[in-house]
Amino acid sequence: MEEKLFFGGVKGGKTTKIITLNGKKMRKIPSTIGNLTGLKVLNLQNNLIPSVCSELSTLTQLTVLNMGNNLLEEVPEEVKYLTSLTKLHLFGNRISRFASEICDGLKNLTLLNLNNNQLTYIPKEVSRLENLIYLSVNHNQLTSIPRELCFLKNLCELQLNYNQISCIPEDIWFLKSLQKLFLARNNIEVLPELLCHLINLKSLDIAGNLIQIFPSGFQYMKLKEFYCEGNPLYLKHPVGAIKKLDVLSLQEITSRFIMNQLIEMNPFLMEAMAWYPQIWQTISKGKLCAICGKSFLAMWIECVEFVPPSKNWRTSRNLKLVPLRTLICSFACFNQRGPNQFGIAHVQNQ
Repeated sequence: MEEKLFFGGVKGGKTTKIITLNGKKMRKIPSTIGNLTGLKVLNLQNNLIPSVCSELSTLTQLTVLNMGNNLLEEVPEEVKYLTSLTKLHLFGNRISRFASEICDGLKNLTLLNLNNNQLTYIPKEVSRLENLIYLSVNHNQLTSIPRELCFLKNLCELQLNYNQISCIPEDIWFLKSLQKLFLARNNIEVLPELLCHLINLKSLDIAGNLIQIFPSGFQYMKLKEFYCEGNPLYLKHPVGAIKKLDVLSLQEITSRFIMNQLIEMNPFLMEAMAWYPQIWQTISKGKLCAICGKSFLAMWIECVEFVPPSKNWRTSRNLKLVPLRTLICSFACFNQRGPNQFGIAHVQNQ
């Protein structure tokens, strides 16, 4: 039946450029497809195909392959030979395996849609898809984002909604072309500070995660759309607390002195530090106080500053204040904080 259907849809013989056989209850791809060496577009969406034939790999001029809503259990290995492929749709299958070597041959791929599958990982070799612009892996079982994905310099849209992702790589800021980032309904607790360096990001959806606070500088992002409903954000409900005096360790006192002297370009310390790489490693973890601007190592107190969302953002209606993370180095600086800055309190209900 497949042979008859297939060649019933072929009008130009070997010169055929486009075949569309969506929703035909096909259970296999005929091996004779290998004769159509000039084929550009193959649409086989909404069928019952569990695997592809080896002859598919001969279609080196194919630019679009749509096998959405079939019965595939893996990303077909044959697609790695489709060197002209620009768009690959494999949504709505049963895919749980994505072999790393598949990425080797897809240098021209610009769109990859793997929505509604059973993937638990994205191979780190995804970084080889150097021309990828759009990647969507919604409704899978991903638990992490590979660091290597962050080096897709042409990626403009990344959709990873409805997974089990718990964190975002610090290297996310390398995605300089990224305009849309969708991470709704995951298990993310913290947004990396370097996320704020995504200067071209226009749409960010992190609704339905476990986020309580946003990184400092988040309010300056040039977003047009921002959605964060369904997160346990810190609320502005001030309560009284016992104020504690500063008790700094000897390491903290020494680290603060060294870091602040280095900022002032102390020549003696600049020369001496070359002999102590382990100290460089320690002070590289330093932070700047949000009040005095001086460096410190161990956090004295984590604070939250409440600011209104940018007027340029399209947001959820109930978002009135955005809680931003700020770090303060001492009790003295804490006493000089602004009216919208508060120490974070964990209040237990009696």
